[in-house]
Amino acid sequence: MEFIDYPTLKMVWWLLVGILWLGFAMTEGFDMGVGILLPFVGKSDEERRVAINAVAPHWDGNQVWLILAAGAVFAAWPILYATAFSGFYLALMLMLFSLFFRPVGFDYRSKLEHKQWRSTWDWGLFIAGVVPPLILGVAFGNLFLGIPFHYDDYLRSYYEGNFFGLLHPFAVLSGLLAISMFTMHGGAYLMMRTRDDVQSRARKYTQWAALAVLGLFIIEGIWLYFGIDGYVITSVIDQAAPANPLNKTVEIVEGGWFNNYSEYPLTMIAPVVGIAAAAGAYLMAKLNNAGTAFAFTTVSMFAIILTGAFALFPFVFPSSTDPSHSLTIWDAASSELTLSIMLFATVLFIPIILIYTVWCYVKLWGSYGVEDIRANEHSLY
Repeated sequence: MEFIDYPTLKMVWWLLVGILWLGFAMTEGFDMGVGILLPFVGKSDEERRVAINAVAPHWDGNQVWLILAAGAVFAAWPILYATAFSGFYLALMLMLFSLFFRPVGFDYRSKLEHKQWRSTWDWGLFIAGVVPPLILGVAFGNLFLGIPFHYDDYLRSYYEGNFFGLLHPFAVLSGLLAISMFTMHGGAYLMMRTRDDVQSRARKYTQWAALAVLGLFIIEGIWLYFGIDGYVITSVIDQAAPANPLNKTVEIVEGGWFNNYSEYPLTMIAPVVGIAAAAGAYLMAKLNNAGTAFAFTTVSMFAIILTGAFALFPFVFPSSTDPSHSLTIWDAASSELTLSIMLFATVLFIPIILIYTVWCYVKLWGSYGVEDIRANEHSLY
């Protein structure tokens, strides 16, 4: 990959990391969304099994996107990975422990015909659906507020915050937006993959979640514009230099998070599409057009995530205690050799992952109803 210069490699990896997180949002978004809706769309054990079987064959494959995205952050921006774990350690551990409910919940939930046993695992799957988007949303919201960290001359990081300091109302609102997006996406998926009462309830919750996404996204945009100052690089930064976040000057200015939208007007497409697609998801769910509703939920999530990414660029981890120590894609990246090897591996393996993922969905596609559970008592989850 020597034909790609170092600054271009850094930009390519900003795009690729973003694509991996979008892949996570699309795939894990609907299966975690199903987990969120599980206690509500299923009024009986059989109906909850209908919802579970819509995602159970795919959840572990979907989780590959989370592993890939986290691994890409570690390899592409190691200083970001190390610093983030210092600040978000407890939150990330909570997310990890919540994910433990998924494999055991899917595999053991229906092993015993005991009401309390199954109900416990249903709520475990609910927790595994709610906690990850909540924590990721809160973390993303905190990026706009700045993270209380700085470095010494030896690039040792010092975190000056605590877990509860991350629960700023704006960040919590971001977490609720993430939960709403996953719920909307999961509801639209259930509309496609279930029948009868489960499908009807999923349709209702998809509409409610789409309205929540609309409202929360608009409120966040207004809050960010009028109430939160943004970060701006005010010195020359060497885009080809090795990782060193100490060689720049950053200032906090009013409306700074909207500078990229002024400088690159095409980026305004993202928030507009995010709002329009959420409205489209609501309308299509109301009209019971499941496939189109799912397409709109996907587009809305992508656009909303890109809205935040475009606003933050080139920052990936802003610092509130010393803004000039904020991490950007230019001064937090791995070496040119590392990024080149990673790019080669990505070009080789991502198409393989996409092919087997699509193949699995094609082979296992179909809708489920209570009669399918009764007819396959010992073969379905």
